[in-house]
Amino acid sequence: MATADALINAMTTMLVTLDPPGLAPVFLGLTVGMTGAQRRQVALRGSIIAFGILAVFALFGAGVLGLLGISMGAFRVAGGLLLFWIAFEMVFERRQERKEKTSQAAITIDHLRDLAVFPLAIPLIAGPGAISATVLLAGSYTTAFDRALLIGMIALMMAVVYLTLLLSEKLDRFLGVTGRAILTRLLGVLLAALSVQFVVDGVRSAFNL
Repeated sequence: MATADALINAMTTMLVTLDPPGLAPVFLGLTVGMTGAQRRQVALRGSIIAFGILAVFALFGAGVLGLLGISMGAFRVAGGLLLFWIAFEMVFERRQERKEKTSQAAITIDHLRDLAVFPLAIPLIAGPGAISATVLLAGSYTTAFDRALLIGMIALMMAVVYLTLLLSEKLDRFLGVTGRAILTRLLGVLLAALSVQFVVDGVRSAFNL
């Protein structure tokens, strides 16, 4: 059964990789010209689709790895390195720039027709970092009850993302450029530490240390 510390660690990992404050300004840019009702609809649909994607990886990600002959230890190392790269981008303000480029490309190509699916649900919310973190966490939640807790925690994080998107305009004004930069860097350092822990746990698992 998952301990309170494990749940807190899981929530922290998911919250940092999802990065709700970083999504707020990108969401505003994506939904320029939309009414409040239209923004709420896009935010709700995007959050639900992202939850579905992450829930599928939480339930079946480890099984897929097993079919491919990839051990959980190896995936922890690879996932930890990927999360560390995301943390590096957050600390040096490269992730936000990449998100904005992704959103601009989607506006040009799809003209906002499937905005909630792409790029909002994937890759902005359920991106490689969030998917990797979900599969990594699922490897530590082996019982049916633990998996149910993990799914519930993902649902809670999606609710946080949805509320952040609804309040994106107010949040963006409140934080400002300086506030967003400080918060993103702090979250990046925290994610870097968590990602190193994933790598350490993966090495121990792979070599039975």
